[in-house]
Amino acid sequence: MTTTDPYDVRDPELPGRLLITERDALVPLLRARPDADFALPVAACPGWSVRDVLAHCSSALTRVVESRFEEGVFSPEANDRDIAARAEWSHARIVDELERGMTEAGPVIAKAGGALDGIALGEWVHAGDVREAFAEPGAYAGAGLPDALALLGRVTRQRGHVPLQADLDDVDEPLRLGGVPGERTPARFIGDAVTLVRLYAGRSTAGAVYELAGAEEGELNLFG
Repeated sequence: MTTTDPYDVRDPELPGRLLITERDALVPLLRARPDADFALPVAACPGWSVRDVLAHCSSALTRVVESRFEEGVFSPEANDRDIAARAEWSHARIVDELERGMTEAGPVIAKAGGALDGIALGEWVHAGDVREAFAEPGAYAGAGLPDALALLGRVTRQRGHVPLQADLDDVDEPLRLGGVPGERTPARFIGDAVTLVRLYAGRSTAGAVYELAGAEEGELNLFG
């Protein structure tokens, strides 16, 4: 069977399309939540609240839109500084900045030749983190999942990640991720797409039923 290989030819519009899809789903959800929900802890980001995650996401996209990439820009220390810089902002202002970033970052990412593609994927994953904190259904799923899987394939290939073939219960064709076959025997994943995303994002897979052979879970974590 021929495997799906969505990253051999780069689609420069893919990251922006994923951001727009997620914007249209996430922003209305955020605007409908009470202020107290922004203080909820985010399990995937210890020490951060929903507000902190959103401030991180909005600041990262603003940096992309404004092409501000000083040294160490996305280090943990820089992330903390960006969050602190928004400490006096209202929740609505943070959501406004996030909406603007998700709207305007796509063309900038498209022109970067792949160097910024991972930012769009990270934003989508953080949206899943927020949904999970809200106990909303469909964390790490939704309308953006097909584009997120394609982008995951591309980013893992760009980074020379562990080669893996994913036979997904809910996707017709196998998905090949990571390094070029031949460098290492590809690992094998059998399960659903959301669990695959959780593994690559370093998120909890508690309760999920899947098979992983030829690699350890920690090797798949794309975000360290």
